[in-house]
Amino acid sequence: MNITHSLGIFWCQPENSIYFLVLLAAMALLFYRGMRSFKLIALLGKIINGHIFLHHTSRMRVIIKSSVWALGMFFLFLVLLHPCWNTKDETVVQEGRDLFIALDISASMLAQDIPPSRLEFAKQKIRALVNALPSERIGLILFSGSSFVQCPLTRDRSAFFMYLDQIDVDTIASGTTAIDQAISHALIAFKEGSNQKNKLLVLFTDGEDFSNNLATVKQEAQAQRLSIFTVGIGTAQGAPIPTYDTHAKQSGHLKDHTGTVVISALNEEMLQSLAADVGGIYIHPTQDAHDLSKLINIVQQKEKEMIEERTMAQREEQYPWFLMISFIFLAIEWLL
Repeated sequence: MNITHSLGIFWCQPENSIYFLVLLAAMALLFYRGMRSFKLIALLGKIINGHIFLHHTSRMRVIIKSSVWALGMFFLFLVLLHPCWNTKDETVVQEGRDLFIALDISASMLAQDIPPSRLEFAKQKIRALVNALPSERIGLILFSGSSFVQCPLTRDRSAFFMYLDQIDVDTIASGTTAIDQAISHALIAFKEGSNQKNKLLVLFTDGEDFSNNLATVKQEAQAQRLSIFTVGIGTAQGAPIPTYDTHAKQSGHLKDHTGTVVISALNEEMLQSLAADVGGIYIHPTQDAHDLSKLINIVQQKEKEMIEERTMAQREEQYPWFLMISFIFLAIEWLL
């Protein structure tokens, strides 16, 4: 018999069954007390005039009082399991905001000026950001010279993190970076899947941008009330870009046509300008959690809107009946 469903009753908190050990201990003490009472009654029965002390006591009375008390405690234990039966429909309204995260997967994100690498550092920050925003629908866009939606808007954090964890060295794209492609794809995704007033986009990139149409895309973002926040990944000093072989092992560093090792540096000025033009802010990276705190506060201050409304069948809690029965038994025991 399933502990969560027996005799037509659903036990909604079966984990509280651990308290059955406490009930057993109480029953053992009750049994021990009853045996001592029996011995005392037998002893007084052998003493001359001992019946005077047994005026309100008998074996039967001890048995009845103990049984009634045990039943009262048993029903009190059942209360802890939260018995439920019958169902009722409840309308659940889920509120939050829609937010796309765009992650740069160009080759420069393999640079290691922020350990363990820009890409892994960005993934850590994204995970922290998503965990700090439990009410939002989150989507993931990957971009380099082009862009695509890796994960559509969802409240399923485990699904989002599954898509995020799939991004590694093998995902990295060769060629240049076009931030305008990421913004354009976010605008399209919001048109197709969201009717929210507050549309949010967070770009995780080192800012090495070779966009051809960024000015026009920024104007479209302003028209659609898309707020863009930029998170810089890298350092101003920069670092060489490692290259990897087919076995995902580092084989050297990226070089230009003259054979010189390419140094990739964070372009904060461009990211600051982009965020300022579309009503967002620029976040300078730090190893602790302080860099994202301002962004999280701004997002949380945005007005929540209804994301979805669903009707769910909820089981009705019936523990008051068991509590009443327990009280009746304990009251009878007290009166006996």
